[in-house]
Amino acid sequence: MIAGKTIAITRSKEDSEEFIQLIMNAKARTIPLPTIELVSKGEKIVDEFLNAIKEVDPDFSVFMSSKAVKLLFDTSRKVSKYDIAHMPNRFSSVGVGEVFTRLNAEGKKVIVPRSGASTPFLAQLLEKIGLEVKEIYLYDVCSFRDTSQWNEFRELFANKKVDGIIFTSASSVNAFFDIMLMDMGKETLLQNLRTTKVVAIGPFTADELKKSGAEPIIADVHTVPGAFETIKNCFC
Repeated sequence: MIAGKTIAITRSKEDSEEFIQLIMNAKARTIPLPTIELVSKGEKIVDEFLNAIKEVDPDFSVFMSSKAVKLLFDTSRKVSKYDIAHMPNRFSSVGVGEVFTRLNAEGKKVIVPRSGASTPFLAQLLEKIGLEVKEIYLYDVCSFRDTSQWNEFRELFANKKVDGIIFTSASSVNAFFDIMLMDMGKETLLQNLRTTKVVAIGPFTADELKKSGAEPIIADVHTVPGAFETIKNCFC
């Protein structure tokens, strides 16, 4: 049972409200870990996006995260507030590819606003399907600088009292290791991770964990609720 377990998630408290509620309902404890900071290109990025729209005249725009929506539209509303034409069954790059395959979108143009830390997989996949792809990089990411917020986690993790960690992006994996290696040796870090249930929200996050030496379990559904269900099942 997950009740009574301590589960960390690589998101800030503000971005973890849904997960915190799920954990509370399960009578477990959560530790939000702010791992990355967004480095926006500022207001000029909106002009760049609008200019790209005029230049490319795309048939579709693909938003891979609510952060891209917030940065472009200067609002905290979630993407569901906007007029969404298509939503993949699988919340991943592969799921986006499946949507365009069903649409027979060969020859169409698509613009993708996203992070500078994103992998080229989505663009390559869409190009293989036959779309013309234009990517706009809205922001970069860096490791979270105020690591004092990690003090409680560090102490619990060092004493092997963290039962599980959910990694929500490849960027958060890199930042997690950057932050933890400031005061812990890599072998000790990996040893402690081996005694912890490590869940990756998706395959790219899992690949990054494997590169770092961890052994993750991939969530069946690539969302925070999906990752919660996966880690909950680890304790059944």
